[in-house]
Amino acid sequence: MLTIALAKGRTAEGVMPLWQEAGLPIPADLDDSRALVFEMADTEFGWLRFLLAKPADVPTYVSFGVADLGVVGKDVLLENHRDVFELLDLEAARCTLCVAGLPAHRDTWARKVATKYPRLADQYFRSRGMAVETIVLSGSIELAAVIGLADRIFDLVQTGSTLKANGLVVYDRVLEVSARLIANGSSYRTQRSRMESLLDRLRQTVAIHHRMD
Repeated sequence: MLTIALAKGRTAEGVMPLWQEAGLPIPADLDDSRALVFEMADTEFGWLRFLLAKPADVPTYVSFGVADLGVVGKDVLLENHRDVFELLDLEAARCTLCVAGLPAHRDTWARKVATKYPRLADQYFRSRGMAVETIVLSGSIELAAVIGLADRIFDLVQTGSTLKANGLVVYDRVLEVSARLIANGSSYRTQRSRMESLLDRLRQTVAIHHRMD
């Protein structure tokens, strides 16, 4: 069985059309079910199992071998720093890791930063000579800047509509992020043929999209 961990939410939504375009198997009820585990028997790649997981957990599942492959954003890989093979930039589920806040605070010295990415935020601000207090939140990061909990947020921005709706602006664009296909090292060695067959399909589809762009 080949087990694939998918990051729920934005990443899965952005990657699944690419996956389908590549002609790869997808469970029929993936979008309509509350289930977290989906199995498909007798596909051209053998028995497949899909796990829907929180993005931050995908590299953990892959590094420990619970999943052979994973699909997750580059931001999560950089923040978690797990021992996995990064096989392919899928060039899907694109967004930007940004520093943002209220317009009035743009030219002030950063003191408190709200983020889901404490490691990356610390690296960013230290590289600019700023020692900031990092406030780790798990959701609605924008709220921290709106109510004054932090004078900066360090978070992903896709369209910018949520920032705009809350009166916030981007101060700096730090990193362009997209979904990546990752693999467990041991699994890649023992199931390389099946993985490469799947990988080739995705490479070809990504290349077609790249030429069209």
